[in-house]
Amino acid sequence: MKTLAIVVTNDAFDKILTPLGIAYLMAAEDVQVDMLFVNWAVTALKTGGASNLHIDGRHAEDEEKMRAGMAKAGLPTDMYELIKALKGTGCVNMYACSMAAAIFGVDETNLIPEAEGIVGLAWFLNEKADKADHYQYF
Repeated sequence: MKTLAIVVTNDAFDKILTPLGIAYLMAAEDVQVDMLFVNWAVTALKTGGASNLHIDGRHAEDEEKMRAGMAKAGLPTDMYELIKALKGTGCVNMYACSMAAAIFGVDETNLIPEAEGIVGLAWFLNEKADKADHYQYF
């Protein structure tokens, strides 16, 4: 596989960890990964957003246990640190969905520098997902 497109929909700490982790593992194999953050996930690309993510729902009480396990495994426990590591691979591009950005107050003034920008869903699907060797949706 040479290219992977991922659409991320959720901003819960445990649910965003999976697509970010997959992106990191694939980037380590020199796979070009393009990610679109839609719905609540777009808030992870807002300044301060990724560092403030928490586990939702039935596993919320286990957040500290999960973070401790991540630290023991050598992983960053702050999602913004993971996003910076992803960008540092040179193989991962992260985009904010324009509709989600409008709904959740994300714009060019508060978009993290690791993000490529704000794009339309149709552009991402046509230019990234359709041309990718593999596509995933979380």
